[in-house]
Amino acid sequence: MSKPRKIAAVVNPHSAGGRTAREWPELASLLESRLGPVLTRFTDDHGAGIAITRDLLREGHDLIIAVGGDGTTNEVANGFFDLNEMINPQAALGVLPLGTGGDFRRTLGIPTQPSDAVDILATGSATPIDVGLARFRARNGQPASRYFVNLVSFGMGGHVAAQSRNFMRRFGGKAAFFWATVKTFLSYRGRNVRLTLDGSADPLSCFITNVAIGNGQFHGGGMWPCPSAAPNDGIFDVTIIDYAGALRLLASISVLYSGEVYTHPLVRHFDAGRILAESSTTTEIEIDGEPLGTLPLEVSILPRRLKVLVPPSSPWLASTSPVRTESTVG
Repeated sequence: MSKPRKIAAVVNPHSAGGRTAREWPELASLLESRLGPVLTRFTDDHGAGIAITRDLLREGHDLIIAVGGDGTTNEVANGFFDLNEMINPQAALGVLPLGTGGDFRRTLGIPTQPSDAVDILATGSATPIDVGLARFRARNGQPASRYFVNLVSFGMGGHVAAQSRNFMRRFGGKAAFFWATVKTFLSYRGRNVRLTLDGSADPLSCFITNVAIGNGQFHGGGMWPCPSAAPNDGIFDVTIIDYAGALRLLASISVLYSGEVYTHPLVRHFDAGRILAESSTTTEIEIDGEPLGTLPLEVSILPRRLKVLVPPSSPWLASTSPVRTESTVG
């Protein structure tokens, strides 16, 4: 890959329980030793990375490195867009994963060791990936939209994400996610949801534990709900987990990490490029790990819209199949 002209890093100093702030001086030196000069911008609040990225792109930076967790990567990816148009279609996103979940980097094949991740930034391929666009009801009740690169889920996943943010103030990092998951298992009840895939005249009526709409394969800190998803195939993987009570779900939890979730009797799997989800009860959603609102939710795909630096060994890069444009039942 030819070296981009101007490089910047958007750093969430609070990610990984504040470890990113402590380690950043050493990491910045490592980055500059491999990439040359790197401008650093720190985020100071939820959502700040979007505006920072837009400013950097308008200033001519053509490689923006997201330093933090999946939420930071989501903000930087959103910053590539303004008024539904890309600010610089030739610019690329880099990922230096230092957060709690690290789910998007799992699909991309980016290592957890920072020095190895920096190697990808120095030698990786700028590969176009699909981007999802989610329209939903924000937490203030108003219509909202958000781009995403990894995964959207609703039901239990959305509830855990919302609870994690509450626990983060007391525990931080993985402990917050653990206690949020425990609390959700003890209190969550299924949700009645109506799903319309690709404008079908025959919507699905579901009583769900969770629905995952995957551009990437992982969420929730390593759960694997969409193992056949590839972020460059022009289609979402939709995994529906029907509700059957907390005890049965707990007994089946290992299948969510095994890559064999499609074989479970409570699971249904579809491909779709457009999804509409509606419910008469409050059903929380998470977008790339961030609890941003509730149903109704409409999701559409933008095929191969954003360039991302990935290792040549990423398994989905080996696929030579064309972008899929029609939904099929998995």
